[in-house]
Amino acid sequence: MKEYRLQDWLPTTRKELELRGWDYLDVILFSGDAYVDHPSFGAAVIGRILEAEGLRVAIVPQPNWQDDLRDFKKLGAPRLFFGISAGAMDSMVNHYTANKRLRSDDAYTPNGRHGMRPDYPTIVYSRILKELYPDVPVVIGGIEASMRRLTHYDYWQDKLLPGILAECPADLLIYGMGERPVVKIARRLQRGESIDQLTDIPQTAVIRPRAMMPSTTEDEHNIVLASHEECLQHKSKQAENFRHIEEESNKYHAKRLWQSVGEQVIVVNPPYPPMTEAEIDASFDLPYTRMPHPRYKGKTIPAYEMIKFSVNLHRGCFGGCAFCTISAHQGKFIASRSKESILKEVKQITTMPDFKGYLSDLGGPSANMYRMHGQNEELCHKCKRPSCLAPKICPNLNADHSALLDIYRAVDALPGIKKSFIGSGVRYDLLLHRHQDEALNRCTRRYTEELIARHVSGRLKVAPEHTSDRVLAIMRKPSFSLFEEFKRLFDRIDREQGLNQQIIPYFISSHPGCTEEDMAELAALTKHMNFKLEQVQDFTPTPMTLSTEIYYTGIHPYTGEKVFTARKPEEKLNQRKYFFWYLPEKRNDIQNSLRRMHRYDLLEKLYGNVPWRKPARLVGENRPHRDEKRKPNKK
Repeated sequence: MKEYRLQDWLPTTRKELELRGWDYLDVILFSGDAYVDHPSFGAAVIGRILEAEGLRVAIVPQPNWQDDLRDFKKLGAPRLFFGISAGAMDSMVNHYTANKRLRSDDAYTPNGRHGMRPDYPTIVYSRILKELYPDVPVVIGGIEASMRRLTHYDYWQDKLLPGILAECPADLLIYGMGERPVVKIARRLQRGESIDQLTDIPQTAVIRPRAMMPSTTEDEHNIVLASHEECLQHKSKQAENFRHIEEESNKYHAKRLWQSVGEQVIVVNPPYPPMTEAEIDASFDLPYTRMPHPRYKGKTIPAYEMIKFSVNLHRGCFGGCAFCTISAHQGKFIASRSKESILKEVKQITTMPDFKGYLSDLGGPSANMYRMHGQNEELCHKCKRPSCLAPKICPNLNADHSALLDIYRAVDALPGIKKSFIGSGVRYDLLLHRHQDEALNRCTRRYTEELIARHVSGRLKVAPEHTSDRVLAIMRKPSFSLFEEFKRLFDRIDREQGLNQQIIPYFISSHPGCTEEDMAELAALTKHMNFKLEQVQDFTPTPMTLSTEIYYTGIHPYTGEKVFTARKPEEKLNQRKYFFWYLPEKRNDIQNSLRRMHRYDLLEKLYGNVPWRKPARLVGENRPHRDEKRKPNKK
């Protein structure tokens, strides 16, 4: 293991600047997370990218915003700009549960201590810095800023908010993966351009006077969205806006988006094309120590402990799940690292003093999308589908698992590696898909067998999310029958290999479209499959996802149809309780609810031999869901 000095981390204090002999800084980054010098932590990535440009960069992690603001003053003003990120998670998801209760811990803080960042740090930090240093540019980024770049629903305030630049005095917003935009910003500022001139950088947003808006609603390069004020008055306008935003975010050649708010307009420039292999390698191959800053000596950062022996193989996800921010933030096109870059990082891990030979994850946003792309990429360049997997797998998708198998085998052959596991979620619909090319089918079978036989650490994560195909269609997830098929396949391979492993399925309650009856059926079906569910959650609306737009508007942006959603706390609790049908304290409540719904068939399936009167309808007869019994909508 290499012996690191304090100077091997980016500086965080005046003393560390002196150790380097620096008397000024080019860029100062403020982060809501602790500083972990690792490619999974955004502030470290941006800091190292700018350092590779020859710039002097410092990081101020988790500054105290409640005292005399000494953390914001201690390094002075940078020569080029301040950068701000709320952290690896949206701060409100980080702080609050789906029931809006304050969480007791924070995985991105030493010892999991809560309260080390404010709500909405992007706004809070920006306001402080602009008050202290009004003439220094402020650039915001990270998932909190990225997902709030235009009018969005905020679940915690239960209201529609304008794009974050209308509430935050930042000069420029970077959305998505920030390496290329931040380098472009730094280079142009170094050339002497002012921050006000940087209006055309891809993957950035700015706010300008409303007079700059195009005169037409849409042309070859621009789309003018409904204004923030129109969206406040008409939920249908917000739904229409979302469809434009999502489609443009998932196009190879996107248009510039304009949205007025008051007397100003937010301008969102199109994204950069997906990173090339050389570009993503350059980001991952920077001189990270892969460890928390020494200031945290003797403390544990839970998020770091989770990933310190894992390797990220790619970025992007073409699943397009309705409730997920990954594709909205990273894009649907896959950017994969080279085999050489991956092996280099694995070798670095093997030298860590507490490494015992077991890699916790060789994965990504979805574990088995490495190097996947369209067979005819010209068709991909014209496509605006948010998902390559829903409503069905795109026939142009080349879901070849051979490169991934090669990575697994090369990693396992390295000295010091006893076992490599796949800790990221696996898309089982890709494993069950049948291609016209039989060679691809054989490769997929080999991958599936090797995954289950060699790379499961006792438990394999998959995410069916629900059992109702009607709800799954809204989620952009495959039919539950595919999960049942995969479970049979998993169990067969498990038996053949003499293993005793488990599938750990993830499920969501209270998702748009889901009724209490759907949850009761989920409980009965998963019980029949011998699951006692552990990995479950209530749906939490987060900015800029399809599910959140349906939750807020009550309208599906792509069909215009009204969708029932559980919004009241009691409705949510009534759905969630079915996950835990096996707990004695839930039994009476669930039994009473099933009797109320006249679902005596489910009562029998869940609890058996329970006295019950014969239902008015025949057991097993299909019953309409509550939202289906409503009068049809008038158009």
